[in-house]
Amino acid sequence: MSSSLSDFKHRIAVDDDVPAIVELMQLSIAENMKHFLSPEEIEATQESMGVDATLIEDGTYFVIEAERDGETVLVGCGGWGKRRTLYGGNQTAGRDDTFSDPSKEAARIRAMYTHPSWVRRGIGSLLLELGEAAARDAGYKTIELGSTVPGEPLYAARGYREVSRETHIGANGADNIIIKMVKTLR
Repeated sequence: MSSSLSDFKHRIAVDDDVPAIVELMQLSIAENMKHFLSPEEIEATQESMGVDATLIEDGTYFVIEAERDGETVLVGCGGWGKRRTLYGGNQTAGRDDTFSDPSKEAARIRAMYTHPSWVRRGIGSLLLELGEAAARDAGYKTIELGSTVPGEPLYAARGYREVSRETHIGANGADNIIIKMVKTLR
């Protein structure tokens, strides 16, 4: 089944979307990462993933919907952050939820997930375009993100460059690699 970007509708996420977002995140992590990571690495990676309520509160988190069999379905989600937290959900340790200064700090691309049945149809690129445009409109000159290994090819193809790579050890002893990437907004 092919899709064009015009087949997708986007809107700002609201609190009522959280259960569907959580379901999409879990499915995306379980299916989309298994071609890149071992089951143990996926488990470790999950420790730094999840819903970040500040993104929804700030109105910077998008849901992407499509029609399937006459029904609207959630096929992707993601957004951008104007707070200093680079990645992670509400439960992630080390968060800094203070606002960044657009004149000297970067905005952040955050929490991007695509439904496994809808990968390779431009949803990730659409989410990046939406987040980058909104950050640019808010006065940011650069944007950064904390990528997982599976996300790195998309971000590199969209002009992000790696600036650092950290390996965190999950509770199960497996590696969780976070790749910090940055892009200048034009």
